[in-house]
Amino acid sequence: MSVTGLPPYDPQNIFARILRGEIPCKRVHEDGFALAFHDINPQAPVHVLVIPKGAYVSAVDFGATASDAEIAGFWRAVAATAKALGLEEGGYRILSNIGPDGGQEVPHFHVHIFGGKRLGRMVAKEAAP
Repeated sequence: MSVTGLPPYDPQNIFARILRGEIPCKRVHEDGFALAFHDINPQAPVHVLVIPKGAYVSAVDFGATASDAEIAGFWRAVAATAKALGLEEGGYRILSNIGPDGGQEVPHFHVHIFGGKRLGRMVAKEAAP
């Protein structure tokens, strides 16, 4: 159960189904803590998702309830994935959308790795009033 105000974890979300092997993915990295795979709707030349193998809704949920080994293993998987993709030299962006205002579409904590080009601003600048 999520420790945030977000809905409880839905074991039928698409990432849970990918983890169970019900839906295929184009894997980049997998270990005991995380699965990394190419996004089906890429927003950059390289766009990979990294998901923890546990049932976590958000970063708060993950940080509050995952074990130290799960947290370390997940972030090591993120780093290993970026390195395997050859993104270190040119640089890359790691992004996590949390909740409705953050644009989270799948209620399973995950990070996006974007790279392969200059990415520009992180968030569009607000127009002056």
